[in-house]
Amino acid sequence: MDVKKIGFLSFGHWSNGLGSQTRSARDSLTQAVELSIAAEEIGIAGAYFRIHHFAEQQASPFPLLATIAARTTRLEFGTGVVDMRYETPLYLAEEAAATDLLSDGRLQLGVSRGSPEHADRGYRYFGHVPQDGNDADMARQHTELFLRAIEGQGIAAPNPQLVRDASPLPVMPQSPTLRQRIWWGAGSADTAIWAASQGLHLMSSTVMMEEKGIPFDQLQRQQIDAFRTAWTDAGWAWASQASVSRSIVPIVDDLSRAYFGSGPRSAEGVGLIEGIPSRFGPSFIGEPEQLVERLRHDSALEAADTVLVTIPNQLGVDYNASQLAAIHAIGAELGWNDPTPSPDRTPLAPSNATN
Repeated sequence: MDVKKIGFLSFGHWSNGLGSQTRSARDSLTQAVELSIAAEEIGIAGAYFRIHHFAEQQASPFPLLATIAARTTRLEFGTGVVDMRYETPLYLAEEAAATDLLSDGRLQLGVSRGSPEHADRGYRYFGHVPQDGNDADMARQHTELFLRAIEGQGIAAPNPQLVRDASPLPVMPQSPTLRQRIWWGAGSADTAIWAASQGLHLMSSTVMMEEKGIPFDQLQRQQIDAFRTAWTDAGWAWASQASVSRSIVPIVDDLSRAYFGSGPRSAEGVGLIEGIPSRFGPSFIGEPEQLVERLRHDSALEAADTVLVTIPNQLGVDYNASQLAAIHAIGAELGWNDPTPSPDRTPLAPSNATN
């Protein structure tokens, strides 16, 4: 397989249920930072977080991402994904640019229309109501304004009493290369093609919201191929990137065996999501040498630039760090050799200087 990055994707759940190591929102946040630090030490390239509203999960990513930026030096970090139906695009542009500047360009921001949620059209309570009732169109409209803002386009008319230049004002701050690191979570080939037309990298999950009667990896590979073709046709100046999510659980000790068993599981599923026939990807569970062989034959994974490994965050930092170390070793066997995303930098630290 070609060189590719390995990242982890956390859904950020917390609960006081039996066995949960993540009992509160504070636990979820602090453990996310601790696992990100451990992941960087292991050699993992990225830390990504699922965003959900009105649920016991991460909802407001930028305080978390800025803290990770301050505590790491090479690790990329981002979202998978921010639900654009809920977002005020210009404020999102300001927050994203500031976080990217603090990290010296390590933010990889995944956005999309979002997934089924706990609240009934919860975006309404954030002040966003689609004009024609189509929330997917509203998410794309929000995204288009966000992209204009981070490109530095003029947005607001200036106040002539304070500004001599009559040109529209851009939002501030601006981070020069952030526009080239925005991803779209796409569940079908059609949405992947739209993402390519907008210059958005492809973030494909463990679910495809289409069904053609072929294995999941082949269906996802078709999506990636369609995305690459559309990107080339659009003629963007930067290279396309595609990530796929996978549930990979190496059985490496008694604890992982107790949680997940020792036998390989490859079953895929077919069902309906919001009335759309969809195919669900398999889990990869087994001894490391078994997983190497199974992953080697995953055609979508072969075509991807990044693999995002979903983690059971409620099992705690130590367990997940051990799993990431085993997955990193599996990647080495497959020739991924996930590259260091950026040169060494000194982490941000509180200043002791006085004014």
